[in-house]
Amino acid sequence: MDSLDLQVLTEARRWFAEGRRVWLVTVLETWGSAPRPPGALLALRDDGQVVGSVSGGCVEDDLIDRVRHGERVATPALVNYGVSKEEAARFGLPCGGNLRLLQEPLSSVAWIDELLARTARHELVARRLDLSSGSVTLETASRGEAFSFDGHTLRALFGPRWRLVMIGAGQLTRVLAQMALALDFEVICCDPREEYHLGWDVPGCRFSTAMPDDLVVELALDPHSAVVALTHDPKLDDLALLEALKSPAFYVGALGSRDNTARRKERLALFDLSPGEIDRLHGPVGLHLGARTPAEIAVSILAELIAVRHGVDLAQKKTGSAVPPLRAAELQQA
Repeated sequence: MDSLDLQVLTEARRWFAEGRRVWLVTVLETWGSAPRPPGALLALRDDGQVVGSVSGGCVEDDLIDRVRHGERVATPALVNYGVSKEEAARFGLPCGGNLRLLQEPLSSVAWIDELLARTARHELVARRLDLSSGSVTLETASRGEAFSFDGHTLRALFGPRWRLVMIGAGQLTRVLAQMALALDFEVICCDPREEYHLGWDVPGCRFSTAMPDDLVVELALDPHSAVVALTHDPKLDDLALLEALKSPAFYVGALGSRDNTARRKERLALFDLSPGEIDRLHGPVGLHLGARTPAEIAVSILAELIAVRHGVDLAQKKTGSAVPPLRAAELQQA
């Protein structure tokens, strides 16, 4: 999920604690080319201040105007935009798109407290809202579930941010960390070598000086986690990869040539890994883009991460790569 939703809830909770009246607005359904998907969330304060987005256009302005002119719903209420081409154009919905929203008053933040605590523990949580009563309950969710609305009950998913763990703090890692942060990953860099970690200065990236395999075990990697080994040092890379390949991490990769990858797989086979677990290793890491500079290589790595995350064909892999051009869904089932 996008951490923007968690930011919306965090800000809504703060406003509520300050004594302000707050409404949550959720995208229920879209038709045509509406800009935001079902489940997108916005919080609206009684003075018109907003956080989040449901359209990226003039819909937010209309919601603000309604509140400022006294239209303040006391129970969950449906709001429709773009029922005609003229209205769609007025509210900035392209190609005649339509947008159906749910606006609800925030009457308690206890469920927000629990939801934020659970997602911080890397749990995937579903929020169930009963429209008739306005009651909210939280449920454990499973990966692969989607937002749903049946006319009476809304069920929205909230989960941990996608997490990238990088082994080694070289120049490539620095660029990769900055790009991954821009893509909304939670980024962790691990390097116990003093000459590397003393100069690390990437804001927003957590740095660990633990042994990489110890950190991988400590993090208890989940299906929202990715691990990329970048040191070229088997003592650091291989043990971390050993633990990562046994985990549910959605992506495990290592920098190196095809020959180095083949030798790495031979070393990993000496440990308690199954052939299927070893075959999960992405190597050479990244898509084949002709990348040469650290920034270009970082783009190729993140392009592969995003493709695997979204189940897109890995068509641009080098011939002879450890992971051949297969569907990402097949990779996750291996």
